[in-house]
Amino acid sequence: MDHDVIIIGAGQAGSPLARRLAGTGRRTLLVEREYVGGTCINEGCTPTKTMLASARAAHVARRAGRLGVEVQGVRVDLAAVVDRKDGIVRSKRDRQRESLESTENLILVDGEARFAGPREIEVGGERHRAAVVIVNAGARPSIPPVDGLDGVEWLDSTSIMELREIPGRLVVLGGGYVGCEFGQMFRRFGSEVAIVNRSPHLLDREDEDISEAIEDVFREEGITLHLDAAAKRVSAAGASAAGRKRGAAGITVELETGAPVEGTHLLVATGRSPNTDELGCDAAGIELDERGFIEVDDDYRTSVEGVYAVGDITGGPQFTHTSWDDHRILYDILLGNEGRDRSHRLIPYCVFTDPQVARVGLSVRDAKATGVVCEVATMPFGDIARAIETDETAGILKVLLDPETERVLGAAIVGAEAGELIHIFVALMQAGASARAIVDAEAIHPTLAEGVQSVVMTLPRYKLE
Repeated sequence: MDHDVIIIGAGQAGSPLARRLAGTGRRTLLVEREYVGGTCINEGCTPTKTMLASARAAHVARRAGRLGVEVQGVRVDLAAVVDRKDGIVRSKRDRQRESLESTENLILVDGEARFAGPREIEVGGERHRAAVVIVNAGARPSIPPVDGLDGVEWLDSTSIMELREIPGRLVVLGGGYVGCEFGQMFRRFGSEVAIVNRSPHLLDREDEDISEAIEDVFREEGITLHLDAAAKRVSAAGASAAGRKRGAAGITVELETGAPVEGTHLLVATGRSPNTDELGCDAAGIELDERGFIEVDDDYRTSVEGVYAVGDITGGPQFTHTSWDDHRILYDILLGNEGRDRSHRLIPYCVFTDPQVARVGLSVRDAKATGVVCEVATMPFGDIARAIETDETAGILKVLLDPETERVLGAAIVGAEAGELIHIFVALMQAGASARAIVDAEAIHPTLAEGVQSVVMTLPRYKLE
């Protein structure tokens, strides 16, 4: 069967691309092997943030006494939390499927696509060809080479959200976004939690003061951190008394130091691998990098003419908003519109711990590594009046400025609603405006956004006499 465009994967780039390209009259085939919506709706943003909301509700209720409100008998019904999560996921997935199926010039096919040649795929025993093929097949949780892991039952970022009983003691391998979000979530549900991370800090791509701010919060909440500690071996032996009481089979993680970390459940959160294994890239001549991700240029072109790749499978920043932005850029490229390219864009991000950790642009570490001269301003989040009033004082604000142009080079925030606040810096950087715009703005009092102005005004050039 011949089409104008074939898109493999109905993720956060593939689905909007399919609808928009079909809207231009192009005969478009969209192939999805499992669920429309990709990782975001089914296994990532939607379900995790739904469950994090429940975890925060429990945490706030338990600590309401600090605000003079007494709450008795807080109990988490994990089965009800999961049912709510499943309902929201199902609703969003169904709405997206309905939108795709009602789009003129668009055919949605359920099945696993495999390349049979350049710009030709096979799915469900049928061959399909097109002048343009776009791969949006995503990624999945990685399995680290830890001795004994194949001999125990363990959880990944998908299966842990299917648990209907709270683990007695959860051991988390990995201190990145996934490990931190789930670790804090299950601590607030009522589990004992230990995080094992081979790097000296959680979220090790951040500056030390940013990582330390969230580490302090985790320790205060009772999460045990094993930092700069690699897992050597995993075995199905031993368990805490709480775990045995719940009837869970124990696991032991032996660190390279020889120290054991015991738990009832093990979450492996050590990164993600591309879904290129069964895609048949060899048959199409598509080149992969050493990790198995599809190599693309700034215009998303692969090594095969007419074949493009977007989203997580390209090995770039694996964020929903980045995949969605991929679709906007590639759409303009395919239609010959003048626009942006893949590498020259700002990519902000947020880790949805509590407090949140958000960043855009350079860190101090990045600036030093690349020789960029910058002025740095920092301020405790607890210096913000609104943070004191709401008792959400944990965290830090940090901003980097070009001393010549006064433009913002980067910013990081650990604090309440950091994911919202960081957009002030995103907009300023996108516009190429001077930080003077923040200084001269009239900020509403009392708001958390005042802190963004205040941290900039700690720099000598902006201090009031």
